[in-house]
Amino acid sequence: MNKATKPAKAKPAKPAAAAPSPREARKAKVIEVLNKARAMELNAITQYMNQHYGLDNMDYGALAADMKLIAIDEMRHAEMFAERIKELGGEPTTEREGDLVKGQDVRIIFPYDAGLEDDTIDAYNQFLQVCRECGDSVSMKLFETIIEEEQVHFNHFDNVGEHLKNLGDTYLSKIAGTSASTGPTTKGFLISKGAAAAG
Repeated sequence: MNKATKPAKAKPAKPAAAAPSPREARKAKVIEVLNKARAMELNAITQYMNQHYGLDNMDYGALAADMKLIAIDEMRHAEMFAERIKELGGEPTTEREGDLVKGQDVRIIFPYDAGLEDDTIDAYNQFLQVCRECGDSVSMKLFETIIEEEQVHFNHFDNVGEHLKNLGDTYLSKIAGTSASTGPTTKGFLISKGAAAAG
């Protein structure tokens, strides 16, 4: 019998991977929603910073400044999600959820962003429920905190959108030529606005 006709030896079967424990399975579900939320935050950062540059270029400085501060809030949220993911033994995503929309008219930006925030609040409430069902009160509280902050962002975008709808050019004429500076120690929209943002 030559080598060509010699039967091959059977390779030993690999042992089946052990199924994750119920606790590990719950943890994986929480990591999954935390990463979905982080991807949404990364998209918001990119979108809002792009709008910040556009508003600044249109010479609507005060609107541009607030947009930058809100983007910084979203950076903080993305970091908070990443820290929790690492605490749970996961790997934070670097992928964005969604597409960047460029070149928006000032009258479109704020209703568009209000819609983004409204969708985010809805998604985060669902993610919070996943954390509750999985018995992760720390991640649940994280979502509660961030939902409250996203509500402040929604209120701001919705208010500006209403001003633009009702007052139009009169409103914009008061904003035109204002400063886009956010100061030397930029800490975000919520922190910079203090108690006024919570109202």
